[in-house]
Amino acid sequence: MGSTYGKIFKIATFGESHGAGIGVIIEGCPAGVNFDSDFIQSELTRRKPGQSRITTQRKEADEFEVLSGVFEGKTTGTPIALIIRNEDQRSKDYSHIAAQFRPSHADYTYQVKYGVRDYRGGGRSSARETAARVAAGALAKLLLADLGVNIQSYVSQVGALKLEKSYQDLDLSITETNAVRCPDPEMAQQMFDYIDSVRKQGDSVGGVVNCVITGVPAGWGEPVFDKLHAEMGKAMLSINAVKGFEYGSGFEGVTLLGSQHNDAFFIDDEDKVHTRTNHSGGVQGGISNGEDIYFRVAFKPVATIMQDQESIDQHGDVAIVQGKGRHDPCVVPRAVPIVEAMAALVLADFYLRNRSSKV
Repeated sequence: MGSTYGKIFKIATFGESHGAGIGVIIEGCPAGVNFDSDFIQSELTRRKPGQSRITTQRKEADEFEVLSGVFEGKTTGTPIALIIRNEDQRSKDYSHIAAQFRPSHADYTYQVKYGVRDYRGGGRSSARETAARVAAGALAKLLLADLGVNIQSYVSQVGALKLEKSYQDLDLSITETNAVRCPDPEMAQQMFDYIDSVRKQGDSVGGVVNCVITGVPAGWGEPVFDKLHAEMGKAMLSINAVKGFEYGSGFEGVTLLGSQHNDAFFIDDEDKVHTRTNHSGGVQGGISNGEDIYFRVAFKPVATIMQDQESIDQHGDVAIVQGKGRHDPCVVPRAVPIVEAMAALVLADFYLRNRSSKV
């Protein structure tokens, strides 16, 4: 069950990094949604490897095929199956770790849980699996776009280089104009240079992706266990290399007093309810309140580095894991569309759940 997500808008991903391909089955998507193949492909292109010298040099077109659920450019309401063929596997790059456990990888835990593991590129634990999520998330985005919901993510931090400006003070339309996907050109160049220097050292660095969602009406979410922010956190923490999630004021909110943190309600000139501040991050009581939803996602440094590291093998003997293969020195530039995709899947599901719960 670990490869499925959603209650109504449900996805199940399949495939391994070095298998024949990866894909996704989508259930619960309403009939009649415009299936914009060009848009879905453009989202996959944003995530694909080989975009610049600061990303993995694996070459994958990441072109998807539709196997079912679409007719004459519209969803039919039946299960949608999409597949992305793998084209540039180099399994020999991983033969040296067939019996070794790479530090901070899933090698050991997969071996313990299943008694067997696909060591080629990490198999199912590889971030390549996220391409299937992006494809499904792109369709969720198309569904949400018809409702006026917009999702935008950007890189706000790489290592100690941190963009201090809030999203309201940034031009998010320029996020895609640089390889780092940071909407501040000066900071983007600093981040690029730093990632490149880390790459040359055979090392890796982490970072933070911010996400801003506008247009979500009040009322999406569930009380108690299926809170909107709880599901959003689960979705983000399911992404490879994610180590932290905070929404609204997050951890910084603890520095404020209640009188400073409370979001006061008011009625605007169009008789709509708003809050004067948005420390809540657009969610109160686990349900959207109509304000912008915003959150931050922290990604660790990529575990595979081009340096030799001491570890053990499956026999318990000391082993030196050699740094080989093609890997991102920093995952956050390519993680931007993944964060957006997972956010879209959460919101599409809650939209349909909210619609079905009304009398």
